[in-house]
Amino acid sequence: MTDFTIHTLDSAPEESRPFLEDSLKSFSRVPGLHGVMAEAPALLEGYKALHKLFAQDTSFDKDELTVVWQAINVEHECHYCVPAHTGIAKMMKVDDAISDALRNETPLSNARLEALRTFTLQVVRQRGDVTDRQVQTFLDAGFTRRQILEVILGVSQKVMSNYTNHLAHTPVDKPMQAFAWKKRLEAAE
Repeated sequence: MTDFTIHTLDSAPEESRPFLEDSLKSFSRVPGLHGVMAEAPALLEGYKALHKLFAQDTSFDKDELTVVWQAINVEHECHYCVPAHTGIAKMMKVDDAISDALRNETPLSNARLEALRTFTLQVVRQRGDVTDRQVQTFLDAGFTRRQILEVILGVSQKVMSNYTNHLAHTPVDKPMQAFAWKKRLEAAE
């Protein structure tokens, strides 16, 4: 296994330091994911830019953002991002029932949110090659063509973080350890 450094402001490459300083201001700490990504300044910059765009500039509300993020995190079995986004959802005041259903892969009680999860997973599993019928089902649930493309933005962001965490085995940050997670099938074994 390759060891990855979880950089601090002191150890990070010079080009990454402004991004880590921003993380420190935003979270009062440097999340482990950001510390790992700091090894490749362009990755950290790209990730943070995509996160900002997805979280602030898409038409999704807080519940919908959570559905896209967590559907992907759970599908990718990201040991780091599922707990992180559980904590983020709590900070955003997303109903715990939404987070629990996403973490446990059980149906969401809101049909529109379930349609968003289904479509997001179709995009991930089918590598964007969704059928016309799947697209129409998503549109019929009240979503827009814009939101089809915004799901792709969310997938792009999560691929960066989920894959980094898989490769680096990033330890879950202490504030998020209370939300530790394992895929249901693994938990049953």
